[in-house]
Amino acid sequence: MRKPWIVGMLLAGVLLGACSDPASGPEAAPSSVAPPKPAGTTQQQAAGTPGVPEKAPVVLYLGDSLAMESQKVVGQELRRDLRAEYTGKPYSGTTVCDYLEGTGAKSLVPDRDKAAALVRSLRPDFVVLQFWGNAWGYTWCMDGITHAEAPATYFKRYRADMARLTEQIATAGGAHRPRIVWVAQGPDPITPDRVRRVNELYARQAAASGDLVADAGAKVSAAGARYTWAQYLPCTAYEREHSAYCTQPGRDRTALHLDKDYLHFCLAPTTSTPKPCPVRSPGILRIAREITRVIGRTPVD
Repeated sequence: MRKPWIVGMLLAGVLLGACSDPASGPEAAPSSVAPPKPAGTTQQQAAGTPGVPEKAPVVLYLGDSLAMESQKVVGQELRRDLRAEYTGKPYSGTTVCDYLEGTGAKSLVPDRDKAAALVRSLRPDFVVLQFWGNAWGYTWCMDGITHAEAPATYFKRYRADMARLTEQIATAGGAHRPRIVWVAQGPDPITPDRVRRVNELYARQAAASGDLVADAGAKVSAAGARYTWAQYLPCTAYEREHSAYCTQPGRDRTALHLDKDYLHFCLAPTTSTPKPCPVRSPGILRIAREITRVIGRTPVD
């Protein structure tokens, strides 16, 4: 009975380390990071060709440490494939309620970067929301509600916050109401059913409000084992073609996580100052490509 408790404590330590210094907010990526090299078949296409919207979308990307580490690559993919106008404003350690207006001091997100405030100023076509679910009570806005101590209360609160954030984004958009893209998460090795239920909440909210789900979590899960956590997965055709993303070509598999970080997909250790991932990481690219695919297939009004 000791092993699950020990693993849980190790994961909590990783999460706390990754989500420290939330006041630092989004940062520019290190200039030394080289962008992914596109294949010849992925060069930017002319507007009007399949996969490229007639009108370049305006995209706003919000979320927690998963979005923090992914924001640079998400922006690269959206700009290259869809010619998107992109803004990323993730904050590590956050959850849905942090982006709600009216939370006062009980939030890790400053008022200027609340979802509704950014929608009013940027007028996006899409608001992408990526949250692991903050089940362990780090952020003040959850009022100490945790999945471990009160799972029913946790899911009820999470569902209510999602509906409230959807309403605030819609109201801020007015006649130009942006489409929300809820990013479904990958497996949780400690409480796999929690992520399954959170993803179900994303799907229900999207269906109720006419929004979208990008199942990026499926791209970092094994085929036929959507909620079974894996550190390594078989390389995709894209990763085989781009060798930097197939980390163990001799075994035809690639790493999604570091040995001591079960949650994040950056293949560089987390630091006390949250920032975009500074190294090529297959899991992050998989997530970014799925977000881009979902937005690319959705017409812009």
